Amino acid sequence: MTISVANLSAFRDDKLILKKINFSLLSKEALIIRGSNGIGKSTLLRILAGFKKPDIGNILWNSKKIFDNPEIHANYIQNIAWLGHSNALKPSLTLKENLNLYAKLYQTNLYETLKKLNLSHLADIPIQQLSSGQKRRTALARILLKPAEIWLLDEPTVGLDQENIQNLIKIFSSFQENGGIILVSTHTELPLMNAKILHLFPPSLQ
Repeated sequence: MTISVANLSAFRDDKLILKKINFSLLSKEALIIRGSNGIGKSTLLRILAGFKKPDIGNILWNSKKIFDNPEIHANYIQNIAWLGHSNALKPSLTLKENLNLYAKLYQTNLYETLKKLNLSHLADIPIQQLSSGQKRRTALARILLKPAEIWLLDEPTVGLDQENIQNLIKIFSSFQENGGIILVSTHTELPLMNAKILHLFPPSLQ
């Protein structure tokens, strides 16, 4: 499995924010995206998630351009799991109720997933009563519940204490050892396996 981009550029309104981005990843590799706030990290991840087409360039999944063929695009979307800045949880529902649909849709084990993220004891608590770190781990549980080859994660450690960050690193390592690819934007030091670093700078400095 491979995912790559070549000479990818993108605008936000009329402003160029990503210029000639290039990288290629194989199974078991990771890309850590770094840069200042507003530099385009989230935009790049949204393009990689298939939500936004780049203005120049394309995403290649197993050497096939995902934006040129609707069937390839659909298959690609099925093989990625996406975590954005927002946790996208319903405050009045319990943690378990927020995740049940994903477990049923993908026929995966909710309770095993909660155990991995140290959330089992919170299963019946409404989301609105959870801390920011507990909400973030609940959002991360959706990633684990979806069978996927590629994880796209936008600041996944926000709100997490050091103990839970270390646990997350173990989860990431296990995913990679099983052939997964991780692309993550983060300000946290994440010692991911086989990691490459992509530093984003203003296009005027490139």
